[in-house]
Amino acid sequence: MIHVLRALTGLALILPVVAEARTTRVKAPQPVSAVSGDAETPITPSPAAHRVAQWVAGTKDNRALPWAVVDKENAALFLFDGKGKPLGAVPVLIGIATGDTASPGVGNKKLADLGPAEKTTPAGRFLAKFGMPVAGERVLWVDYATSVAIHPIPKDAAAREKRRERMLSPTPEDNRITFGCINVPKAFYGRVLRPLFRGKGGYVYVLPDSTPIEAVFPRLRVQAVMNGG
Repeated sequence: MIHVLRALTGLALILPVVAEARTTRVKAPQPVSAVSGDAETPITPSPAAHRVAQWVAGTKDNRALPWAVVDKENAALFLFDGKGKPLGAVPVLIGIATGDTASPGVGNKKLADLGPAEKTTPAGRFLAKFGMPVAGERVLWVDYATSVAIHPIPKDAAAREKRRERMLSPTPEDNRITFGCINVPKAFYGRVLRPLFRGKGGYVYVLPDSTPIEAVFPRLRVQAVMNGG
């Protein structure tokens, strides 16, 4: 894909496997029409997500591996194959606390020992790979050192957290509930994301909450200079 916008103009991709969540019909990273039941709910990427997707596709920063952009502002994940072809967009659940860095030593703590401010989803560019299982199931580790992974809603998630209801809701305001991991729809994970990343892994670009985007992705600054910005 030479340019994300050119490739995505007028694209309507049907993904029945993610019908359980906020999206099935996808235009990403352009505004996304998502079907949940009989109603359509838009998943609109933030300007930062749009910019990062353009940068990755234009510079091939993903090194021919599949890649995903996690847009924390809109609680959404946009998935692409190694050539930059958009494969889908889904709502996600992210860390309950805002913040762009992991607390020192957080990866060595038990979940029950994490303080409220430590439950963040760190921002950055990560080489994600499947690894050691959690609760008997391998997960896609985004950052193993800080115990941040992409996986479906855990079976043992507390009922009071209402994670499924939050994921199905039409807005991203209630999607902060995890300890830091990125929860995605189960069907999307099993049928689309897992097969794509199972081999050599892929890159995950997690956008920041408040840190300047160029500080998280310094190469964006180089792109802006090259484009005369």
